[in-house]
Amino acid sequence: MKRVKTVDSIPIDLFFEIFSRLPTKSVGRCRCVSKLWSSILGRQEFTELFLTKSLTRPRLLFALERYISGEWFFYSSPHPQDPYEKSTVVAVDFHIKFPRSPSKCSYAYGLFYFPDVWISKNKGENSVPVVCNPITGQYAILPKWISPKLTTKREPISFFGFDPIEKQFKVLLIHTVVNNETVHHILTLGAGKMRWTNIQCPLAHYPAREGICINGVLYYLAQQTNRKSYAIVCFDVRTEKFKLIDAKCFGDQYGIKLINYKGKVCGVRLKYKNGSEWKSGRHIRKLCMWVLEDVEKQEWSQYVYPFPKNGYCNRLFIVGMTTTCEIVLSENLSSKPYKVFYFSPEKNTLQCVNFQYVGANLEEHKHFGTVYAFGD
Repeated sequence: MKRVKTVDSIPIDLFFEIFSRLPTKSVGRCRCVSKLWSSILGRQEFTELFLTKSLTRPRLLFALERYISGEWFFYSSPHPQDPYEKSTVVAVDFHIKFPRSPSKCSYAYGLFYFPDVWISKNKGENSVPVVCNPITGQYAILPKWISPKLTTKREPISFFGFDPIEKQFKVLLIHTVVNNETVHHILTLGAGKMRWTNIQCPLAHYPAREGICINGVLYYLAQQTNRKSYAIVCFDVRTEKFKLIDAKCFGDQYGIKLINYKGKVCGVRLKYKNGSEWKSGRHIRKLCMWVLEDVEKQEWSQYVYPFPKNGYCNRLFIVGMTTTCEIVLSENLSSKPYKVFYFSPEKNTLQCVNFQYVGANLEEHKHFGTVYAFGD
């Protein structure tokens, strides 16, 4: 060829369109090709286009916390196109291994937040809060929150949220002091100097370790201090304002999982035969859902679905809901193979999908650790 055209001659819109069709890991590799590619693929408009296309091809993300060492391993896999086919074996992609962290992680919009991670292997060094991208392996160390002198023995609880309007990630940290009052702190992630700031919360409540961020609003379960009933606290990530939603319909808090139901927060609980709690050998009897239809009016809709009679008798945990309105459930302990279940309330069917290689890079053992699954 007399004239060789390079990527520089491709219109930027076409460049975006081409690379937005690649898997996430491939985009990460392409960013290492040159400074030009890294600059183009790092633009905000490409990120938004890529994430928009990603919503049409959601993946399951598995975070495996290894026993003893406390290390974290991240895997992902696309949802099976038809989980009701006879062939139900799906391979997963291993992404990264992350340093030891003794606390649970929080997830929002593709990133994980760990309150304390031992990045350094040197003895005597303290842990640090970290936010990481489980696909690319990139992470950032955040400023550590310094606890006040007058604190209780309760560990602070952290929640992680994303504001889609200002494109900002924020960490909400709640701590209980000696007079049983709660103090609230916020950390906004960004390129500049980050620092923790105090914010006021007019709601008297004790937060529970269960939260989800939907369309810029962080929802988490809480117990009202002046009542025995439970509620949902709504925290607007952008305005940093709190709102309390009554959740008496949940009954007790045990077993409630918050999920994204078509853009609305939904509480889901599994009920077992001869009791609401799981015990060895008990089959799931039904699945109960409470959908918050209107935040301002605090209106709930309840749905109860009977479970298939040949349902799984081991303990299952609710992951979320697919775009085709199937409830995704998974085991809690890693095994070979690792089982994920798709329950269709309309068809009243339960299909088991075996995900291979979750924990396969660890030593041979019946169970490698605890697995946390995320549906989007």
